[in-house]
Amino acid sequence: MQISLTMRQVALAVALGAAATVGGALIFEHAFGYVPCKLCLIQRNPYYIAIPLGLAAALLPPRYTRAGLWLLTLIFVISAGLGAYHSGVEWGFFAGPSDCGGGSGAGGGNVGDFLNQLQSTRVVSCTEAAWRFLGLSLAGWNVLISLALSAFAAMAAARKGFYLDR
Repeated sequence: MQISLTMRQVALAVALGAAATVGGALIFEHAFGYVPCKLCLIQRNPYYIAIPLGLAAALLPPRYTRAGLWLLTLIFVISAGLGAYHSGVEWGFFAGPSDCGGGSGAGGGNVGDFLNQLQSTRVVSCTEAAWRFLGLSLAGWNVLISLALSAFAAMAAARKGFYLDR
């Protein structure tokens, strides 16, 4: 059985895949209490860009949809690179950023407020994976998901049969 998808359907599917992925990250953060580190937060940015881009590409004429799919391909290649870097930091292959820690910065207030913030702030290191499944951290799963979304968008953009949506 062969499934034929239009470029618009692929763009919509990539946007939904991106939304599901970042939604999963937000569930891990807010429902399960996994505090993201700086690199985790940076890895979300391509998804935040890809969601509206994929939706826009799904609504535009086919020639613009194709360009949007190529742009989504590039965004997710970059996302995979960010995930690979973070995974490498977790495994000790690369040095992480010197300012990689979680929590919120100390805004205004007095010294007592600052000391209370220091006691209640949970610092999250970029070098330690908070969770692993099948040996991969969330950063590692980001690499696989990003590569899959990138390949899906690229195959649709490159395929000649997708020239005109039906």
